[in-house]
Amino acid sequence: MSPSTARQEFTYVKEWDSEFLALFSHRFDYIYAPYPELKHSPEWKTERRHPLSDRLIQQSAYLYGVRFGAETNYCLLDIDAGSIYHPQQDALAISRIAAALEPIGLASYVICTSSYSSGLHLYFPFQKVQSSWQLAIALTCLLENAGFKLQPGQLEVFPNPKPYSTDGIPSLFNAHRLPMQIGSYLLDRAFQPIWSDATTFTKQWQFVQERNDVDCKTLKQILKQAKRKHFAISGKAEKFINDLNAEIELGWTGHGQTNRLLGRITMRAYVFHHILFGGKPLEGKALINEIVKTARSLPGYVEWCQHQYEIEHRAEEWASCIEESHYFHFGDQLEKLKSETQDPELKAAVDQFPTWNQRQSAATRDRIRRAIADLLEKNNLPVKATARFQTLLQYSIGGASLYRHRDLWHPNYLNIVLDQNLTDRFQPPVENPPDPPSIKVDSQLDDEDSSNWHSSTSLLSTNGGDNPSSKVSSDRTDFKIPTNDSNSSTNSGRPPALELLQGVRYVQQALFGIQAQQEAFQEATRLTQAQRQRIKSEAAERRQIDRMQQFLDSCDPILVAEAMAWAQVNPGVLQANPLQLSLLQSSLTGQSGNRASILAAIEMQTQRLAWSAQQVSHHLQQCFDKTNLALLSDSQLMHWLEQLSHMTHIQLLRSSD
Repeated sequence: MSPSTARQEFTYVKEWDSEFLALFSHRFDYIYAPYPELKHSPEWKTERRHPLSDRLIQQSAYLYGVRFGAETNYCLLDIDAGSIYHPQQDALAISRIAAALEPIGLASYVICTSSYSSGLHLYFPFQKVQSSWQLAIALTCLLENAGFKLQPGQLEVFPNPKPYSTDGIPSLFNAHRLPMQIGSYLLDRAFQPIWSDATTFTKQWQFVQERNDVDCKTLKQILKQAKRKHFAISGKAEKFINDLNAEIELGWTGHGQTNRLLGRITMRAYVFHHILFGGKPLEGKALINEIVKTARSLPGYVEWCQHQYEIEHRAEEWASCIEESHYFHFGDQLEKLKSETQDPELKAAVDQFPTWNQRQSAATRDRIRRAIADLLEKNNLPVKATARFQTLLQYSIGGASLYRHRDLWHPNYLNIVLDQNLTDRFQPPVENPPDPPSIKVDSQLDDEDSSNWHSSTSLLSTNGGDNPSSKVSSDRTDFKIPTNDSNSSTNSGRPPALELLQGVRYVQQALFGIQAQQEAFQEATRLTQAQRQRIKSEAAERRQIDRMQQFLDSCDPILVAEAMAWAQVNPGVLQANPLQLSLLQSSLTGQSGNRASILAAIEMQTQRLAWSAQQVSHHLQQCFDKTNLALLSDSQLMHWLEQLSHMTHIQLLRSSD
């Protein structure tokens, strides 16, 4: 068998004399069902392993149905027996349906019953093949604009307008039952059954096909008018498309418009072409060709475009520009995010980036710090928790935010220790400083009625109630600032040094918070890139090790020799059985490649004989009084190989008998 023959795609045996079977050429992912009991519906199943063959259809052991491929030369409408559009309910509905499809050139149809259920199938064959996806959108748009409701049990369109898949898994068109199976009969214009077989159906098909000719220009116009639900896009994406269409469709109306129009054409083709017209997202040469094709088809191109001689070059520049920009194919961003979060290590690194919630939390904490600093600066910070909570609400900070970040302001959390050195550092120099506020050391806290802000009753305690304490909250000596009955600390006419120091610290934290976040983000980005590169390198190394291990286990002399050469450079990586270790040892000690080939051939023979390592050692002991192949000479190895080959030959003869 030649290599070209081996690469040919598998296909079924075709019955070339059957014109009927040739009408339905797409046979992949077909459906089948056993013949159902009376008044029961078939239980359809999908077969994806192989295409439906002509001979299976002719055998008729099951009911069969087919799907549509990327292109088609027919479409189908399905009307159930209970539909409001069935002739039993509306005698003129089918005529109105056919009239709705005439604008694209579908003037005639072949009608037959689908089964004994009396449902109807209307086939519209046409001469020139069309994109199945585009045709489905156009049919749906025309019928819905005419007032028909497309839903199962009433009216269905084949091919159906399937949505674009953003998860990378292509969706299939809906399948329909093949005609002329049990219960399927052709109908006349009065919807009465007539004599039907495959030959009669084919003749009607060919007659109707000559009368139907899809108008491609009208088809494209209908696609532009289709509703957004057919494209499965959001409102913002729809507006983006409409904005692009508004600029593109008018074409050239004067000089100096080529650059702008090519940019809009490129953007629409790159981002939305697979959504609007089906197929894969455009890249490279396909994108360039689409830009040129669209530009030349627009009004005013010949009259006003002064770059017609270099339109391909300009299109290539625009295509390269958008492929290197931040724009992406519609639907690609979701897949990219999914793939990036699958690796645990990479996800952990990405998680180090500050999220939106984290940034919001940091901004809230910054507002609380600024509010506390302002109150300290004005000497208006209340001592007790309730009054402090109410005061902070006036700084446009929500109560829920204060509850979450009570460590920044609540007396039970905000423990301040006076550091005289730091205090002196932040105090302005004065010639005659005023007397410092009276500060006394107190190892015991006052009762909860006193104005000690370290032990006041908590509105936000962790145990859900009051949190009085009889002990200091730190193992260090606390300094208590005595106050009067008011909620403000008033003593010397200026903020106490302790509170001034705390206010300065809060301001410093606010000023340096943003810079710290930026540095953390940059470090996380660098770490993520480094981890991504390391993960890729480790994966490539793992694939190479697995590949060499497969070579080593294959018993093929050439592959084993390659694995041995790699193992010599990378010792201790591959896992080898005793015989493979002998081969490796031979390679490492510089023995000839002929010996390695002999050992590989011996390994193949022992595997054919299904011998275990113990059996090999036993036979070696009997023949050479040795238990390891590495101990045999080259001549002994050849003798052993001949014996094994002879035993293998005898075993094959016995199995054939």
